[in-house]
Amino acid sequence: MLTPISRSRRLLKKLPEIIAEKLDTRDPEDHRPVLLFAQDEGRFGRISDVRRAWSPVGVRPQAPRQVIRTYLYVFTAVCPALGRMTSLILPWANTEMMNIFLGQVAEDFSDYFILMLIDQAGWHISQKLEVPENIRLIKLPPRSPELNPAEHIWEELREKNFANKACRDLDEVEDTLCQGLNDLARDPGKLRSMTNFPYLNITC
Repeated sequence: MLTPISRSRRLLKKLPEIIAEKLDTRDPEDHRPVLLFAQDEGRFGRISDVRRAWSPVGVRPQAPRQVIRTYLYVFTAVCPALGRMTSLILPWANTEMMNIFLGQVAEDFSDYFILMLIDQAGWHISQKLEVPENIRLIKLPPRSPELNPAEHIWEELREKNFANKACRDLDEVEDTLCQGLNDLARDPGKLRSMTNFPYLNITC
């Protein structure tokens, strides 16, 4: 059984070769700079996230608690080297939504040729997936979330924007997500520190 460390080493060994293969598939006349992205989806809703909190000595902190199973999905792609990201908040996680998101990434970064790390969710490897001409997808090993830098974005949002909070409705969930995502997008240094894993430091 592969451990997280062995999976990381295996990917590190193969990634330059995979990148070279992906770059060979682009138009020979396409000389746009190459960027390496990581992509993922996070599910957010109205199940409150109760966590430890500071309070004055002798005072017991209080936090709201609710379990309401309604959700939104955040699709995010982050470029660890530049500390740039783009996101869409969508109602579902499926192939149709992934196609919309890939189109948005291709438009937002139209001046670049993008290599995008993805996990092996069904909508990432669907035959109906429509991959734009300036994007190539690189599949991460199965069951290896520790290799995906985008996972840290969900951790940050849940800790800083949703901890000990009960949203009244999905509109409030969306507003909270927008605030958190925009805060991260405005802080390239923080994004780089969160997502620039050593194994990604490859010259494309």
